[in-house]
Amino acid sequence: MRAQQNIEQFGYRQELRRGVGLADLIFYGLAYMVPIAPFAIFGNVYSVSGGMPVLAYLVGMIALLFTAASYAEMVKAFPLSGSVYNYAGRGIAPPVGFLTGWMVLLDYILVPCLLYLVASIAMNASVPAVPVWVWLVGFAAVNTAINLRGIKMTVRLTRILITIELAVLALFLLVGIWALLRGEGHGFSLSPLFNAGTFTWPVMFASVSVAVLSFLGFDGISMLVEESTGGSAQVGRAMRVALLLSGVLFITQVWVAALLVPDPAGLIEHPSDTAFYDAAAVAGGEWLRHVTTAATALSWGLVNTMVAQVSVSRLLYAMARDRQLPSFLAKVSVRYSVPSNAILLICLLSIGVGLWSAGREDGVALLSSLINMGAMVAFIVLHASVIVHHALRSGSGRLWAHLVSPLIGAGILIFVVINANIMAQLLGLVWLGLGVLALITLYALGRRPTLRGMPAGSDRR
Repeated sequence: MRAQQNIEQFGYRQELRRGVGLADLIFYGLAYMVPIAPFAIFGNVYSVSGGMPVLAYLVGMIALLFTAASYAEMVKAFPLSGSVYNYAGRGIAPPVGFLTGWMVLLDYILVPCLLYLVASIAMNASVPAVPVWVWLVGFAAVNTAINLRGIKMTVRLTRILITIELAVLALFLLVGIWALLRGEGHGFSLSPLFNAGTFTWPVMFASVSVAVLSFLGFDGISMLVEESTGGSAQVGRAMRVALLLSGVLFITQVWVAALLVPDPAGLIEHPSDTAFYDAAAVAGGEWLRHVTTAATALSWGLVNTMVAQVSVSRLLYAMARDRQLPSFLAKVSVRYSVPSNAILLICLLSIGVGLWSAGREDGVALLSSLINMGAMVAFIVLHASVIVHHALRSGSGRLWAHLVSPLIGAGILIFVVINANIMAQLLGLVWLGLGVLALITLYALGRRPTLRGMPAGSDRR
């Protein structure tokens, strides 16, 4: 198989089991992004965007389509688990790969923590007799048990759960549109897409920095390239399809919700975590509020976290087999062909960080800020990797794919980072500083970052 030969070309053995097809990858990406992800953060996006959530999601989707194109180019060049860690390390230089992997760890490690926390808080609100920590430990234990059984079981279950999510979304849209036709809400309007009274460029980019949280996860598809039956071409195609599908779903649901919110001006001034459920209640009554609330809790606590654990465990596995993280994380289960130790570590970290965050009033906001910053920085380096590896080093003549497109993608993301929350910027710099210290420690121990198939300290393949 060509994909397997490519892995061996870089000095690795095929340890992970190949059995994930195109449809599986698309469902995996949708599960990671969660088709109803805006349910949970709609109020915040509406407020930050000045009542233009549709514009925030549209710009976010366009920006990340450029990012998906860069992913497709790099996964084709380096069809290995590890995503941007491998692309930056092989496309630019191993130390850059280490720091990029370190930054994206901020995203991947904290995503399960955030999802467990949000889902547990929602379930506690529905069933107050069961404390948050019990829900959190329960969600983590269930997902870990499923992930340890192998990638095929994970993919099979995500298909079932995604179908349920899509059914809830369809129900909300049907009831919501019918309510608008009956005269409920504020009637059809283009204001959720563009409002001249509130639009400014800083407002737009700041809102994209929040809305983009819903899209994070499409990149996780690249982590499964060593388990994909069609190799890198299949992975690149799945990323684009999943991103487009989720973008259409996100834009449609926030548009309908924006037309149904009870107090638009009040929501802009005072963002509410229940804004989407309030809109659902306007459309269909309290029963629809409860249906959308329960769907959010289960999708974030089971579906999204299940696939999030898969992605971060593959990143830890890839970095560990290159001796840039402790070697025990590279252990693969003989029976199920999954990085079992990495999966168990993520379970423990998710519980620990989740319980710590549950005790803070700003726990959800803090985790969200850190996740977004880690992802945005990693995506910018991804675009730089395409330019350095293909346009500068290899002298590619494909100017759009290897120069213009990544420059546009990086430019949009840089504006998003500049206009992001100040706390997110500061914490992102702190995390990067810790990564630099870790890199210096590796050099001091004589373990300077190297990647198989590359000479020590080399910038080249």
